[in-house]
Amino acid sequence: QVQLVESGGGLVQAGDSLRLTCAASGGTLSAYTMGWFRQAPGKEREFVASIHWTDDSTAYADSVKGRSTISKNNARNTLYLQMNSLKPEDTAVYFCVAGLTYHDFRPHAYDYWGQGTQVTVSS
Repeated sequence: QVQLVESGGGLVQAGDSLRLTCAASGGTLSAYTMGWFRQAPGKEREFVASIHWTDDSTAYADSVKGRSTISKNNARNTLYLQMNSLKPEDTAVYFCVAGLTYHDFRPHAYDYWGQGTQVTVSS
């Protein structure tokens, strides 16, 4: 059973940067893809970025590509999402996820979810 705990959200202004952190525990991550989804009020959850724990391959949604970087620290079982040039449309609750999948964009492909961290970008 994998537990995921996010941190690093907050209120920022458009153009600012933010780094989200996800601490994973309770399982071996070597076969997992980990990533980030987000959900804005009144909208469905959407894929943001993912990274495979072993081969380091990454995938990004078009909406954040070029502005965000997903990375990890294997020794600390920690996942990061560096977001730059934030826009008001990036406002959402951001969820850390883990699943025995390979860069799937669909929420149901991921078995484990954190509780979410709020990111609010003011214009």
